[in-house]
Amino acid sequence: RSRSDSRDVACSTSAMRVTTRTCQVGWRRKWWTREERKGRERSMRAWRTYGRSNDGSEPVFKGINLLEWSGGVLPQGWIVHGAKTTWNGIWLALMQELAPQKKDGSYERPKYAFDKVIVPRANAEFPVQSGRYHLYVGNPCPWCHRVELVLALRNLHPHISVSHMLDDPEKASRGGWIFEGRDPVFGTRDLRGVYVSVEPNYTGRCTAPFLVDKKLRKAVSNESSEIVRMLNDFDIGEGPKVDLCPENLRGEIDELNGLIYENINNGVYKCGFATSQEAYDRAERNLHNALKEVDERLQTRKFLLGDKITESDVFLYPTAVRFDMVYAGLFRCGRRRIRDYTNIQRWMEDVHGLARVHKTFDAEGARKSYYRQMFPLNPSLIVPGGPTAKDIGLMDPPPANPKESLCFYYKSEL
Repeated sequence: RSRSDSRDVACSTSAMRVTTRTCQVGWRRKWWTREERKGRERSMRAWRTYGRSNDGSEPVFKGINLLEWSGGVLPQGWIVHGAKTTWNGIWLALMQELAPQKKDGSYERPKYAFDKVIVPRANAEFPVQSGRYHLYVGNPCPWCHRVELVLALRNLHPHISVSHMLDDPEKASRGGWIFEGRDPVFGTRDLRGVYVSVEPNYTGRCTAPFLVDKKLRKAVSNESSEIVRMLNDFDIGEGPKVDLCPENLRGEIDELNGLIYENINNGVYKCGFATSQEAYDRAERNLHNALKEVDERLQTRKFLLGDKITESDVFLYPTAVRFDMVYAGLFRCGRRRIRDYTNIQRWMEDVHGLARVHKTFDAEGARKSYYRQMFPLNPSLIVPGGPTAKDIGLMDPPPANPKESLCFYYKSEL
C-alpha cells in the first residue's frame, strides 16, 4: 500500500474507535476522545465511589470519597476541621431557634405571656363555670401532661373541654402544634391561629398548654403550674372533691415543686438543649443530685409527701415516665435511669396505677415525636426500638386498686 493509503486506514480505524466509545455514551450526544473519556471517568469515580459488602454480594456506597481523592491536595485535618466547624455552626443556629440560650450555652426557658386566674367568685372576670373553658394540650409535652393529670385525678373532663393537638412544625405556621382538621372553638388549623384569635397583636411563642375562655374569647393562661393550681380550685357540684394541694401542706408543696421544676422537669431540657460542655455538665449533675434526693425521700413514703398524692407528684410524674424512653438517650441524661432509682420506679408504677392516669399519656407516640420532631438533636430522624412503656414497667391497663380512694386528700375532710 502507499503511505497515503496507510494513513487513510489509520484515520479510519481511529474514527471507528472514537465512534465506538461514543456509542457507549451516546445519550450524552458528545464525541469524546480517549483522553477526555478517561478524565471524565476518573472524575465520576471521585464523586461517587462504591465498594463491596463483606460477602461481595452487593455494592456499598462510600460517599464522595472526599478524604481519599483530596489527600494529595489538602491535609485531612483541614477538611475534618472545616466540616466540624460548618456543622457545629448550623447546629448552634438550629438549637438557638429551638431553645433560647444564655451566653454560657445554657438553656433559658421563655417566659409566658398570659397569667390570668380562674377564681371561685361569681363576679370575677374568669369565674368557675362548667363548660366555659377550653384547654389545648399535646401528648408529647410534659407540661401539658401535668395539666391532663389534674383533669383526670379530679374528674374535670365533663366541665372543661380539651383539644389534643399534633406535633408537626413543618405544617404549623409558628411553633409546632396543629389540629387534625380544625380547632372546634376558633376554627383555626394550628395553635398560632388560636393565639391570634384571642390576642391579634401577639408575637411570642405559641406554647401549650393553653387555657382559654370560650365565652369571652380571651386567653386565661399558658403557664402549666398556674393552670394546675387553678384547676385544683375548680370545684363544680356537690360531694367530696380531690384536693391535690391542701392548705396545710401548701408551703411544703411549693418548696418541693421548686426543686422538681428547676432540676428535674426543666433539668432534662437544660441537659438536652445545652450548647456548651460546662452548661451540660452543670445541668446533668444537678439533675441526678435531685433525682437521688427524691429517691431517698420515697424510701419511707408511698408518695412524695406521705401516703396521699399531691401536686408535687403531678409535677414529677410526666418527667419520670419519659425519662428512660426519651431523656436518657436523646437528652444525654442516661448516667442513671429511673429504673436505677428503685424507689422512684416503684412510685411511678403506683401513680400509673391510679384510675384514669394511664389514659393521659401515649408513650409510643411521645417517643416517636421527640425523636422525629427535635431535628437538631436527632438529624437522622431514626427512632430507637425502645424502651417501651412495658419495658419500663407500665402496664396498660394497670390492675384495679380497691384501696385507691385512700390515696387522695378530699376537701370535705378539711
